[in-house]
Order: sequence, then C-alpha cells, then structure tokens
Amino acid sequence: MTERRIPGHARSGLKHWALVAAGCAAVVGGALGATSATGAVTAGRSAAGPTAEPVPTASPLPEADLAKVRLPLECGPFPVAVSLKASAVLEGEPVTVVAAHCQADMGTPPDGVFLVGADGAPVLLLPDADGLTVTELAVRSDGSIRGKARGYSSPDVPRFSPDLQVELVWTRSGGAWAKTETRTPVHSA
Repeated sequence: MTERRIPGHARSGLKHWALVAAGCAAVVGGALGATSATGAVTAGRSAAGPTAEPVPTASPLPEADLAKVRLPLECGPFPVAVSLKASAVLEGEPVTVVAAHCQADMGTPPDGVFLVGADGAPVLLLPDADGLTVTELAVRSDGSIRGKARGYSSPDVPRFSPDLQVELVWTRSGGAWAKTETRTPVHSA
C-alpha cells in the first residue's frame, strides 16, 4: 500500500480556520444587525400584518424616568428589574408600558405590567401574582397595548417548563384599562 500525501496548499491549518471563523462571524453579525428599522424581519416576528411599534418620529418619544418611578412590587431585599418597556403618546400624553419583576438571585420571578404616565404614577395592568413571564410588549397605534407571555396551566407544572402561551390585550374602556387574554397550550416535542 502506498502512502498518499496531500500537497501543502491543500492542507487546512490554523490560518485557514481563523479565516473561516471570521467569515462566519461577519455573516452572523450582519444578520443580527438587521433590525425592523431597516425593514428587515427580525426573529420572532411575522412579516405579515400591522406592526406593533409606534410610528417613528423626528424626535425621540418622551418617557418617564423609570429610575424615579416606584413600581408597586413586593420584592423584600431584592431590587426591581425592568425586563421590557415600550413608549408612545396616547391621547396626547407620553406613556411608558413596563414589564418588571423582582430581581432574585435564582430563577425568573413573574412579571407585573404597569402603565407609567408623564407624572410617574404607575397604573397596574397585570399583577405579578398571575405568574406570567412577559416576552413581548408594545403600544399599538389604535391605543391598545399588546403583549405575549409564558405561563402555567396549574401549580403542578414545573416552573422551568411553562406550558402556556398567553396573548394579552389591554384597551381603554370608560377611563380604565380592560384586559383580555387568550391562553394557548404549548406543545413540546
């Protein structure tokens, strides 16, 4: 049996693999850099249907200084962490919708959702006692607030494996906010 040798120019070495890794990083970085501001579809969003973000304006939307707002969450020694926020102007007033939870050392505590006006006073839209983790939050141009969350069908479901997808919609009705929700079971493979 004869030994077959690969010519030096056909062998891959450290330099070759460094160039391959740099090329892959450039492609992934370019894909992650594409946002809805450029018109590209981002992961987790549908290309069809109206967008949930407010129409961009020439100046940034005014929003409440969340560092000065005291959200009514009972966190004991833990600080409050804002996980999502969306700002818009509703009926001529700047508002910020916030999903927040207690920043615990372990796990992911449930979120509460609050509407914060320019005066900094939070209005409770979703109590953290409902046990939901909010994954999306937006203020629509029709004045409604929309969100998505993960939750549990019963206390017996392990907290690391939510089995419900929850669609949340808040609409203004008679000076108050009315919540509707649709719960859909998550099917795991």
